[in-house]
Amino acid sequence: MDKIYDLIIIGAGPAGLTASIYAKRAMLDFAFLEKWIPGGEIANTYEVENYPGINYISGADLADKMIDHTKDLGIKISLEEVLEVDFKNIIKTIVTNYNTYHAKTVVISTGASSKKLGIDSEEALKGRGISYCALCDGALFKNKTVAVVGGGDVAVEDAIYLSRVAKKVYLIHRRDTLRAAKRYQEKMLSIENVEVLWNSEVTQFNGKDFLQSIDIMNRETKETKNIELEGVFVAVGMEPNVSFLKDEIKTSDGGWIITDDYLETSAKGVFAAGDVRDRSLRQIVTSVSDGAMAVSMAQRYL
Repeated sequence: MDKIYDLIIIGAGPAGLTASIYAKRAMLDFAFLEKWIPGGEIANTYEVENYPGINYISGADLADKMIDHTKDLGIKISLEEVLEVDFKNIIKTIVTNYNTYHAKTVVISTGASSKKLGIDSEEALKGRGISYCALCDGALFKNKTVAVVGGGDVAVEDAIYLSRVAKKVYLIHRRDTLRAAKRYQEKMLSIENVEVLWNSEVTQFNGKDFLQSIDIMNRETKETKNIELEGVFVAVGMEPNVSFLKDEIKTSDGGWIITDDYLETSAKGVFAAGDVRDRSLRQIVTSVSDGAMAVSMAQRYL
C-alpha cells in the first residue's frame, strides 16, 4: 500500500482551513484537498459583520486572511477533486482526479453550493445572464435591470449590493414575508430602486444566446407576466457537496452529513465539519469551530 497519512482533509472553506491549522499545530501528517479555489462560499459574500473580533470585512478578504494563515504555517493545499471514497476499512481510501490517498482519519469539510431553480431553460442560460453569485458577477450588470430570486439573508444582501450597481433590482419571493434578518429587510426595503414581487416565482427564462426576460407567476392569483431584464441572481438556498460520498456514510434526506456530538460520522474515523453537516445553523463561526473540533476528535481517535 502507498503512504498512509494520519489525516486527509477534504474541502478548503473556513472549516477545512481551520482544520488544517489545527492539524499542523498538532504535527499530524496530513494531506489537504480542494477541488476548486480555497476559501469556500465566504469568498462570494459581499460583507461579513458577525465574525467575532472583526466589525466589518468582505467575505473575500476574510477568506484571504484564513488562506494566508495556512500559508504562513507552510500548509500545502492540493487542487484535486475527490471522485470517490472507501471508508469501510480501518485505513480509508480517497480517490481524486490525480491520485489515490490512504489515511487513518478523514475530515470532510466540502461545504455547500447554491441550489438551482430547476427550470428547463436555466442551464442553457447559466453564465449568460443567470448567476448564483452577485458579488462575482454583479459588476457586469452596471446600470442594467436585474432580479434576485429568494427571500433569505443571501437574497436580501444580494439585492442591497446590486442596488448600488444596477439601475433596477427586483426581488422575487415565493411568500409574503421574508426570512432574512430584520436589519437586512429594513435596509433593503428602504432602497428606492429595489422592488419586491411577493408571492411570485419564476416559471421561465427567455433568451437565445443571453437572458432577455423572465416569466413569473403570482402563486395566489395564478396570473403571469413577463419582465424584461438582463440578469437574474438565484439565491434560494444551499445543497451539500457530497456527490463523491455515494452511500459510504449516513446522510439526512437533503444529503447533509449526520454526525454525533463529537462530529464523527457513521464511519469510524471519519468526521464532518462546517456547512456540509446536518445542523440548524450554518455560519462562518460555526464552521471554524467545527474545523477545530473535528481535528481534535481525529487526534483522540488516532
